[in-house]
Amino acid sequence: MTQTVTKDHVIFMHYTLTNDAGEELDSSVGAEPLFFLHGAGNIVEGLEEAIDGLTVGSKLQVTVPPEKGYGLKDEDGEQNFPRDMFPEEMPLEEGMFFVLEGPEGQLPVWLVAVEGDEVTLDTNHPLAGVTLNFAVEIVRIRKATAEELVHGHPHGAEGTEGHHH
Repeated sequence: MTQTVTKDHVIFMHYTLTNDAGEELDSSVGAEPLFFLHGAGNIVEGLEEAIDGLTVGSKLQVTVPPEKGYGLKDEDGEQNFPRDMFPEEMPLEEGMFFVLEGPEGQLPVWLVAVEGDEVTLDTNHPLAGVTLNFAVEIVRIRKATAEELVHGHPHGAEGTEGHHH
């Protein structure tokens, strides 16, 4: 039976992500493939839709517009905060990801810049507003375990907790 990329399966896939300028943003090639529970929104919507129905060994080039990727950029997303809002011993580096507790609940933010005693945070994902170009190859497919389906994400490559090599 040919295994197909369908809902409730764990898909193992190699990918290379480039932007419109052709710069490589991320890649799994030469490392472990990315694995995710298909149909559970573990990966960006546009990519999940595009690979639906592929089989092991399939290769595909997918262009995902921002609306189906990390969203459009909110121009008001950037805000400056005083450095002393953060613990002194905490190293602050560009690209860091935090979840702030706000009045409306949790707010994910990315650190854009640190200048003197000012820290710039942005609620936009770094790839918001970016058209994503994926080159993907499906390397393996397995059925998700009952527990994985409940949790909505895979538990390791074999579906069991813990590390297997």
